[in-house]
Amino acid sequence: MDYYPIFLDLRYRTCLVLGGGENAARKAEGLLKAGAEVVLMTPALEPPTEALLAAHPDRVHHRAKAYTPGDEEGAALVLSACEDDAIDRAVHAACTARGIPVNVVDRPAFCSYITPALVDRSPLLVAISSGGAAPVLARQIRSRLETMLPATYGRLVALAGRLRDRVQQALPAFDQRLRFWERVFDGPAAEAVLSGREAEGEERMVRILEEEAAQQNPMGEVFLVGAGPGDPDLLTFRALRLMQRADVVLYDRLVAPALVDLARKDAERIPVGKAKNHHTVPQEEINRRLADLAASGKRVLRLKGGDPFIFGRGGEELEGLLERGIPFQVVPGVTAAQGCAAYAGIPLTHRDYAQSCRFLTGHRRDGRLDITEWGPFHEDETLVFYMGLSNLPEICRQLLDAGMPADHPAAVVEQGTTPAQRVVTATLETLTDRVTEAALGGPALTIVSKTVRLAPSLTWFHGAEDAPPAFPNHGCLSAEVPARSG
Repeated sequence: MDYYPIFLDLRYRTCLVLGGGENAARKAEGLLKAGAEVVLMTPALEPPTEALLAAHPDRVHHRAKAYTPGDEEGAALVLSACEDDAIDRAVHAACTARGIPVNVVDRPAFCSYITPALVDRSPLLVAISSGGAAPVLARQIRSRLETMLPATYGRLVALAGRLRDRVQQALPAFDQRLRFWERVFDGPAAEAVLSGREAEGEERMVRILEEEAAQQNPMGEVFLVGAGPGDPDLLTFRALRLMQRADVVLYDRLVAPALVDLARKDAERIPVGKAKNHHTVPQEEINRRLADLAASGKRVLRLKGGDPFIFGRGGEELEGLLERGIPFQVVPGVTAAQGCAAYAGIPLTHRDYAQSCRFLTGHRRDGRLDITEWGPFHEDETLVFYMGLSNLPEICRQLLDAGMPADHPAAVVEQGTTPAQRVVTATLETLTDRVTEAALGGPALTIVSKTVRLAPSLTWFHGAEDAPPAFPNHGCLSAEVPARSG
């Protein structure tokens, strides 16, 4: 974040606006809406500021002079719209020295704060800022939000404000209040207010409040959510909604930090990642934590890379919840095979090259790898190996021993779907050497298929060479960092 977003209370405080034209009038109007007293400092007023002064004689005052350092004293905020370079520089320097927030219109270098594009549903406000880099884009985004937020949202927020103290008294625990408001805003009570039936909406809110207050030691819930292969844009809408509801987040090592950051800001975050031969938190302990947290009334988000039911051990975690009667729901995710293959331009199936696809694990529980038990293998199918980077030489050798041709196409996709994505294409005979030369690490996925030949023509996504690793603990092949789990 280049700027810290904040809403200032300017009620009954003096704000200084430099300039007498339309820009100055527009900025002064915004300050007046926020309850401020405005001083217009300019040698002469123009029609827009004259009209503003006439409309608000008790709150807008004119000082007929050009700005000189010291005039900002006593102001809660200063805004320059005079379009005079010398004055702009002087007011920025003076306000910075005094610690007074200052904004010079269309000159980000002279601004200590940015005036955002605003969607006003008072008391609900939505502010959009590009940090001064693209104000037109910010206004376009505001226009889209305007169509999504009915004007009656202001009534809903005002009603919630009137009930706030009553809710605080009835539901002393923060988690209880949070659940109450989520039920209200996601349900028919809010819908009634937004439809103009405010009395009905208030009645519904009171009933929900009574129901919540009557509950003793409510049971929590577990959300088993697939986080996808790395790109936050691949999350489902349902996943995002549940991430905003969770009180606690348990996340894997192979969930990109950018995805964890999308969870509710005040949610507790617990890393439970596992690497090869190093289980930071044993699976049995994860199962117990999930159940204990939910039994205590928490809504627990179990965030897993890819899809929780494809090499994600999601089924094992749910079995522990079933034993203790803990409610849960599962949100599937884009698994690593789908995401990495699509971003690498490698179809998993193709009428001419691959009529079937198999997802295989390249790392067995006991450390033993014998892929011949999954045979026979066919040239006209796609094999996708999860967690197999450290065993890549053995995978390639065993496929060759099983009769696959030495020139059969294969690829490794590292950090797929993220800006740090890299793809190495080769043959079964040369893949290990190519991956070692490229110093690929984890997480990565191995694809063995004739469709790998299509990658040069179907590739559409290109990572940035200087992109930082999207996943923590990024390593190299020799360090035996395991590939991404589904």
